[in-house]
Amino acid sequence: MAKKISEKTLKKSFRTWFFWNGCSQQAESMLGMAFGQAMAPVIDELYDTQEEKAAALQRHITLFNTEAQVGSICNGIVCGLEEANANGQCTPELISSVKVALIGPTSAIGDSLWVATIIPILLTICLSISQASANMLWLGPVIYMLVYPIGTAALSWFLFKLGYKSGLEGMQTFMATGRLNLLTDTMTVLGLIVVGALTASFVSCTLPIQIVKDVYDATTNTILESQVLFNADSVLNSIFPQILPLSLTLGVYGLYAKKKWSPLKLMGLILVLACLLTFVGYATGFYA
Repeated sequence: MAKKISEKTLKKSFRTWFFWNGCSQQAESMLGMAFGQAMAPVIDELYDTQEEKAAALQRHITLFNTEAQVGSICNGIVCGLEEANANGQCTPELISSVKVALIGPTSAIGDSLWVATIIPILLTICLSISQASANMLWLGPVIYMLVYPIGTAALSWFLFKLGYKSGLEGMQTFMATGRLNLLTDTMTVLGLIVVGALTASFVSCTLPIQIVKDVYDATTNTILESQVLFNADSVLNSIFPQILPLSLTLGVYGLYAKKKWSPLKLMGLILVLACLLTFVGYATGFYA
């Protein structure tokens, strides 16, 4: 008999994400722990053995970040994929790839549409109502406090259900047409692109080595301008953009995946190296 997520479990998963998505946010996995917690009731219902449940939960506590309201569509899609996986119609690798690939689009749409457009418009309307009359000062905040949570919940639940239906039906379509491998490869490539973009955006690593020529005014013995003749960062980026952040990320990944270093040990190593290299920079005059 095919396994199916009950409506009760879907609602429980949605409520967990909606109310607690930001409670465990931290630098290592961002919203990953909250995502895993929201998936816990779904995993409990779909899988029978502790090993299957542990493997499913482990793939959902990794790095995940999005705009929480619009991002609920990710939860719905993943629920649909997990249901398909429990019925042998999907693979764990595809679930992880799809989840990572959705980070960029849902973040961009959520931040631009919900955070930067709808909420400011709602605030403007409520402020205008309050400013219309001294007797109406209370009405604007009340309208906002009612419309915002109700509208947010309605939008999130709609997107969650849409994602669940799309994820499940999409998997059934790909299984029927025999294109599952194509979808897996496509999502893997897209996921790698997203991870690469995150690396370039969030990892900061520079090489402050440069050769500078100072132009002096002999009469006043002052520096008129400093001409940069050589800049190591510019040269490296012209050869391979963001090569230093990429190298640092791959190095950390190698220690984590191959040498089995813990995240705490890796953070300690990065902190020690940052302090040491900063000291060397000041001692040698690279930092003014």
